[in-house]
Amino acid sequence: MEAKTLFDKIWDAHVVSSIENGPDVLYIDRHLIHEVTSPQAFTGLRERNLPVFRPEKIIATADHNIPTKNQHLPIRDELSKKQIEKLSENCREHNITLYGLNHPFNGIIHVIGPELGLTQPGKTIVCGDSHTSTHGAFGCIAFGIGTSEVEMVMASQCILQPKPKKMRISIEGILNKGVSSKDIILYIISKISVSGATGYFIEYAGSTIRNLSMEGRMTICNMSIEMGARGGMIAPDKTTFEYLKGREFAPKGEDFDKSLNRWETLCTDENAHFDKELYFKAENIEPMITYGTNPGMGIKITDKIPFIEDIEENNIESFKKSMEYMNFSPGSSLIDHPIDFVFVGSCTNGRIEDLRVFTSFVKGKQKANNVTAWIVPGSKQVEKQAKAEGLDDILHEAGFELRQPGCSACLAMNEDKVPEGKYSVSTSNRNFEGRQGPGARTLLASPLIAAAAAITGKITDPRK
Repeated sequence: MEAKTLFDKIWDAHVVSSIENGPDVLYIDRHLIHEVTSPQAFTGLRERNLPVFRPEKIIATADHNIPTKNQHLPIRDELSKKQIEKLSENCREHNITLYGLNHPFNGIIHVIGPELGLTQPGKTIVCGDSHTSTHGAFGCIAFGIGTSEVEMVMASQCILQPKPKKMRISIEGILNKGVSSKDIILYIISKISVSGATGYFIEYAGSTIRNLSMEGRMTICNMSIEMGARGGMIAPDKTTFEYLKGREFAPKGEDFDKSLNRWETLCTDENAHFDKELYFKAENIEPMITYGTNPGMGIKITDKIPFIEDIEENNIESFKKSMEYMNFSPGSSLIDHPIDFVFVGSCTNGRIEDLRVFTSFVKGKQKANNVTAWIVPGSKQVEKQAKAEGLDDILHEAGFELRQPGCSACLAMNEDKVPEGKYSVSTSNRNFEGRQGPGARTLLASPLIAAAAAITGKITDPRK
């Protein structure tokens, strides 16, 4: 029998038919939707007089536009209000399960899927949202799709998709003190660039990856697309199975045992072929921070911003432009640079583990007066857990406030916007110009670096 990668095993099992010299028709197990990319798809179905083919395979939530304060009150922003209402209407009309505002299962779509046990090994998962790759942490094929494709999946439960090439990124060794999964992925992107994995689906492997928690694995898979990949995945193992056990929609009892037998076969065979292999050592990774306007512009927190002569020729113009936008100088250090905002949250770092890391650092200390901090849980479940553990009290004593769940300042589609020219240390996934608000300057980092910045009011190495 031919040796297969984990990716091949899942993909091949979901191919309904193949178009010669063209894409595959791929069956989709789980379709996730939210208020931003679904309305046009529902309109398209209506215009073509088509029903939703398998509504039971779709889960909807409101996340991008929702406020993170006073969620019991009517939404003030008219556009946001309209989008949330439209999602409710569409879900009612098509009999789709919706975890709307104030529902106990509400939250960021890529946080609630795993925590509710909807995300399971071996499945194909799509969503009209690029960070769908997060779910690959469970050993499934998960990727973002466009609005016309959202409509296609609603109408047929299938999607036309060319099969990507396969890349394996192996990381071996024990992580240094203060280094997290966020640092791992920022380090990799800084090494291979934002286009280094274009056209590939990545499998992350090696002892470093196997030693990560599920939250850590999700952070890494979440940012796979920041290097151009179609998605990222990690083979399921004991950590995965333990995480899933007992979750709301995970298999129970005998069904769990049957599923487990199947899940345990989901790994890459020895001698399976990858189109590209990359290797990194854990000991070379240190706490990371970005200095520019794409996630590939990252450095170790103790390093200096590169000089122009260190930049590849085809990137010089974008480097100069980013220096101007960020108001940084080539060759300078970011340590002690004053900051204005800290954002902890998003589908990258809005899970309970992230809040614990932040809270354990700020405990017994005081927030810097010059810093506005938004601590936003990724879901109602995370918020509930944080309160049960007393994290909200610790945060309050240190001068912080635990807000209500939502995408928040990751992409500033609600009121949580960083003002023009202000510096934000953010645990989210993108630092594009204006991503956190028009003219906002974003530095991506881990929850630990965010905590150190929030306490000192400047960029600080948390290990010091």
